[in-house]
Amino acid sequence: MKKRLSPLALMILTGLASAPLYAVHEHDDEMLDRVTVTAASVPTVDSTTLSENDISSQRAYKSDTAAFLNDLAGMSMYSGGGVSGLPFMRGFADDRLRIKVDGMDLISACANHMNPPLSYLAPSRVSEIQVYSGIAPVSLGGDSIGGTIIAKSKQPEFADEGQTLSKGEIGSYYRSNGDARGGHLSTTLASEDFSITYTGSTAKANNYNAGGNFKQAGNAATDGRSLDADEVGSSAYESRNHAIDMAYKLDNHQLQLKFAHQDIPFQGWPNQRMDMTENRSNQINLIYNGMFDWGSLETSLYREKTHHKMQFGEDKQFLYGSGMMIANGMPMETEGDNRGLTLKAEINANNRDLFRIGTELQRYRLDDFWEASGGMMMAPNTFLNINNGERDRYGVFAEWEAAWNSQWTTVAGVRHETVKMNADDVQGYNAMYQAATDAFNASDRDITDHNIDATLLARFKPAATHDYEFGYAQKTRSPNLYERFAWSTHGMAMRMVNLVGDGNGYVGNVDLDPEIAHTLSFTANFHDAKQHDWHVSLTPYISYVDDFIDAERCSTGGGACTAANLTSENDFIYLQYQNVSAKLYGMDVSGFKTLYQSEKWGQITGTATLSYVRGKNRDTGDDLYNIMPLNSTLSLEHSKNGWRNNIEWVLVAGKDKVNNERNEIETAGYGLVNLRTSYEWKQARVDFGMENVFDRLYSHPLSGAYVGQGATMNTSVPWGVTVPGMGRSVYAGLTLKF
Repeated sequence: MKKRLSPLALMILTGLASAPLYAVHEHDDEMLDRVTVTAASVPTVDSTTLSENDISSQRAYKSDTAAFLNDLAGMSMYSGGGVSGLPFMRGFADDRLRIKVDGMDLISACANHMNPPLSYLAPSRVSEIQVYSGIAPVSLGGDSIGGTIIAKSKQPEFADEGQTLSKGEIGSYYRSNGDARGGHLSTTLASEDFSITYTGSTAKANNYNAGGNFKQAGNAATDGRSLDADEVGSSAYESRNHAIDMAYKLDNHQLQLKFAHQDIPFQGWPNQRMDMTENRSNQINLIYNGMFDWGSLETSLYREKTHHKMQFGEDKQFLYGSGMMIANGMPMETEGDNRGLTLKAEINANNRDLFRIGTELQRYRLDDFWEASGGMMMAPNTFLNINNGERDRYGVFAEWEAAWNSQWTTVAGVRHETVKMNADDVQGYNAMYQAATDAFNASDRDITDHNIDATLLARFKPAATHDYEFGYAQKTRSPNLYERFAWSTHGMAMRMVNLVGDGNGYVGNVDLDPEIAHTLSFTANFHDAKQHDWHVSLTPYISYVDDFIDAERCSTGGGACTAANLTSENDFIYLQYQNVSAKLYGMDVSGFKTLYQSEKWGQITGTATLSYVRGKNRDTGDDLYNIMPLNSTLSLEHSKNGWRNNIEWVLVAGKDKVNNERNEIETAGYGLVNLRTSYEWKQARVDFGMENVFDRLYSHPLSGAYVGQGATMNTSVPWGVTVPGMGRSVYAGLTLKF
């Protein structure tokens, strides 16, 4: 049953052209269908929705769900494994963003965050991604200080009365660079009140080649294979995903049961000293949506179990030591158990007022242990990095949306979350770790945070050709388990705990306070009355963050935390997480213009995005780490019936404002040209294209340090090399529906 759209949601629907690459379609009825939902609608300023059509057009040349967001203003991605990137949004990334997958708050169970939330939703299974870049309402979730990303799998389909529905889809792709290939299959069988869908996919690739030589040929690993000078080590991957979705509906009520299984037998990591050698995840998610005379109710009960392994891949040295003291790699295992319950109600009080209330509960357990592998350093005990780590959240919220008149709509909300964390005693491999072990085991680790979020949003639409959105938010995030409880100051152990891919080593801090961000955002939209011909959107924003979790070089505590570490330059160093005061500010600009249109030749549309963000440590004056420099994307698209042709120009300025504390590596500016064409029939689609047409050698500013080959456990890995982007790649894709 179709859900009534709230007044603000209706206005947002008319303003979705603020994301020009995805909001401009010839078929307005398709746009209306994708925002009609069975769950409670959620308003916001400054939001963008990627529909299934938007996503399906990118599957032939993207294997990472997070990469679908790259073309949006203010968005980018921390690169890592081939299917496991971390979204970057206006200076915030990873745990600082609230990312929901089918209503589940997934958590990365890895000391290097190799299994982020979006990596569990295969590209072929995604039907919609909602991106709240600015101030997200409290009803969308807490425990974050940046924006919100809500990814959804395909919604259930039912047959007409008295009929049976059977349908399916099969697709495949090939990309020349890295010999990347993959495919997917989905099939649905449904009656008028019951539906079952299976979706399966696989993706596999070898190491990719950069657009030129960025290092010497060979390999510093004594037992590793030789790599060409342009080959990016540890960039190969293989991933397999399966899901079964069942749904039953009765009048205005719908019950869904979703099962998902992921198996990644290998995923290399060019900016981490370890590779993923296994990631198995099982998810079960029970969702209820109901429509009543007073409004709607949505509940979700889910559980996810993850078994994650890391080890050195074939491009990294496996054996360390000599004689009887050889260490057979460094096995690392993580087991995560994530359980959650959400309950949300939307109450239609009257024609003006809409209320949302709800609660969220989450219970998370993590064990991170490294079995002894031999040698002097990694024996005889099992290293307990996180032992029975606990991170539980209990949240409640209330939100009021009011449509005061045809011009003004406001949304106000408040949220309280209790975050409880703890961890059991730990142990090191041997006596070398004893001092740090004793210090951690003697610490008070039973920590409870009481966090408050508050938002106030407004939209003013004085005329059909322009509207304005503005708001304020206080948002709070508690540290994750690694930021608080990673305990060893031994250099080798610190290098294995790294959430950002900079090659440095990190140790946690049990005394960390939660981050509290105060954000102001304003958006001005200008467009033609029908929003078909042109549109320009400008969004300046600023965030002040108290107790921002940054990192400072350590000099006490033994191990790698020495006095020399404080002054080391042009080298990898060792840091401890610390609270500081931070400021982030910037602006996003986007727009489109219909340049030509005729019945004979079709339509030509130009689109553009421009993004700038700056992050500063207010205590030291240093720049924050991994901030995307000024960047722009220009696109010219021709469309006629089912045919689409696109030429895209990606421009990125050099990154010279870097974090000195981390010895962050600068990157040069660059420009890339991409060509794409596709044709879609009723039951088939073909895609062809070429990425990085001129085979440009470049490094993405958020790519991190290159530690993809050699003896990565040692300190001899060359500093100063960033992970280069992919060189020229020709791709082809085919999708058939039946």
